[in-house]
Amino acid sequence: MDINEHQQWLIKFYEKRDWFKYPPQDRVNYITEELGELSRAVRTIEVGRDHPGEKVLNQAEKEDNLREEMADVIDQVLVLAAKYDIKPDELLEYSENKLKKRFNMDV
Repeated sequence: MDINEHQQWLIKFYEKRDWFKYPPQDRVNYITEELGELSRAVRTIEVGRDHPGEKVLNQAEKEDNLREEMADVIDQVLVLAAKYDIKPDELLEYSENKLKKRFNMDV
């Protein structure tokens, strides 16, 4: 599945759940929440986590959680982009062009 197809799938999923109606500012709040969860997943892998009441994760579980949280962040960005009629491939192209111009280099 490519990223544009995934965005369309997300829109349909969110519409069926009646979540797509939430305004962009709410979406930014969800991105912030998911980013915090991603931060915790990275910290768990890199530094460790010793918190009472939390299950101790093995390496595979830590890596699975990292993937889950990365996907959640990406999904929230894709839904926010859809609220502004921005396609994911446009974002990727914009990013590459900005970096090429800023650093005067191509990879």
